[in-house]
Amino acid sequence: MSDVDDQIARARASMERISAEYGDQIRHTRRRVRRKATGVGKRLALIAAVDAAILIAAAILGAVIGGLGLFGALGVFMLLIAATLLIAMAPAARPVTEEKLKQVELTALPRQTERWLEAQRLALPAPAVRLVDSISQRLETLQPQLARVDDNTDAAFEVRKLVGEQLPAFIKDYERVPANLRGVDRNGRSPDRELVDGLKLIEQEIGDMTQRLAASDLDQLQTRGRYLELKYRDESKG
Repeated sequence: MSDVDDQIARARASMERISAEYGDQIRHTRRRVRRKATGVGKRLALIAAVDAAILIAAAILGAVIGGLGLFGALGVFMLLIAATLLIAMAPAARPVTEEKLKQVELTALPRQTERWLEAQRLALPAPAVRLVDSISQRLETLQPQLARVDDNTDAAFEVRKLVGEQLPAFIKDYERVPANLRGVDRNGRSPDRELVDGLKLIEQEIGDMTQRLAASDLDQLQTRGRYLELKYRDESKG
């Protein structure tokens, strides 16, 4: 291999490492931007609805009393400004607490847990943050599947136990450890290491849950594909 080929190979390996290291972070940032955009869109829609309701009420009142007059119109204008500013400047909804995650509706649990994880990022070391981003991606995939899961089934219980209880409790256990002790080995393992290893297991288990919930859909797809192949391929041959 020539020096040029060797340099190209090293550059390609470096790009692959960078892509692997920052790919999840980039995807997570995109999801955060989408969520913020959705929140802004909801606020704008609410502002439009409230302002429309104020204008309709003013029009009806003006028709009843024979006109609002200059001061009435000015009052309506000030009311529109006040309503718009009040909605625009209202604080964003806070993530649910660890305790309330246990009571969240099953279909909303992945999204609420993802929001809760977002609020914990600053307290976690960098390797754990990358795993939290991966878990958030897993939760995003899991959420639509839960719409067809009965809340009284074993599958629902497993999701609630892991996503709504064990995951937040595990992270909170870590956060209660004093910061100066998190990197110190204890019985051969530091709290930082325990956190990373535990999050890896949780991420894998959520992925396994997704596969188990999708098993029937995969079987149905495969069965239908075989049926189509047998029916239409055989007919075309005939």
